[in-house]
Amino acid sequence: MLEGFTEMDALADRGFIPGMSKEEEERLARSETFAIRISNAANLVLFVAKVYASVRSGSLAIIASTLDSLLDLLSGFILWFTAFSMQTPNPYQYPIGKKRMQPLGILVFASVMATLGLQIILESARALMSNAQDHFFDVVTNFIGLFAALLANYIDDWMDPVGAIILALYTIRTWSMTVLENVHSLVGKSATPDYLQKLTYLSWNHHKSIRHIDTVRAYTFGSHYFVEVDIVLPADMPLQEAHDIGESLQEKLELLPEIERAFVHLDYEYSHKPEHAQS
Repeated sequence: MLEGFTEMDALADRGFIPGMSKEEEERLARSETFAIRISNAANLVLFVAKVYASVRSGSLAIIASTLDSLLDLLSGFILWFTAFSMQTPNPYQYPIGKKRMQPLGILVFASVMATLGLQIILESARALMSNAQDHFFDVVTNFIGLFAALLANYIDDWMDPVGAIILALYTIRTWSMTVLENVHSLVGKSATPDYLQKLTYLSWNHHKSIRHIDTVRAYTFGSHYFVEVDIVLPADMPLQEAHDIGESLQEKLELLPEIERAFVHLDYEYSHKPEHAQS
């Protein structure tokens, strides 16, 4: 908490957030890009190997593990595509930006992957039902992936669909949590109280003429926040001076990396009813 308020003080005093130099940021970006490419190449090699093993063995457990590798590859592609799309703004067709493309892409992708995982569970259940019924209740559910496929080869056939079911359930659970997180980012969930306190602190210390902070809101808009701040200024303040205070506060708020856009509303009193029908 103290570190966050120190950051707000630095932004209020200097007009920028102290951090890495431009050269350091470029060096970090290059290293991150290299690491991402290595990771994607490794995932691709692993995926090809699992596809080959799935075709050769027909193991449901290996197929479920192959699905997990496919998730890694496709999620990386979706993140790259949405990041590329967000870097090409179109203020006429998308006046508030494209920040929601990333969580929307993840939602669609996760829904498809959860459906595939459910299909694997159904196929595995059919395989279990086709085996001897007396084996069904002896299943030990802590063998998954390739290990389950090996057990199916050397011990009993029912180990393979059981391992596939466990992997599919894990995949569905993981991506269901991802879906919930991205739903929150799309529906406009409020920022944490600590973050709202930092925004209030920054707004209050922005200018000595600010008499009162009426409202501070921050809610998710994709991966970033939209911020609304209502400040109260003296009733007799000239319009030009009031405008400059509000605009400079807006620009200062938008320097924060978590904020996509800030809206500053100026008023001369705070005892009025809410400006919007729904608030």
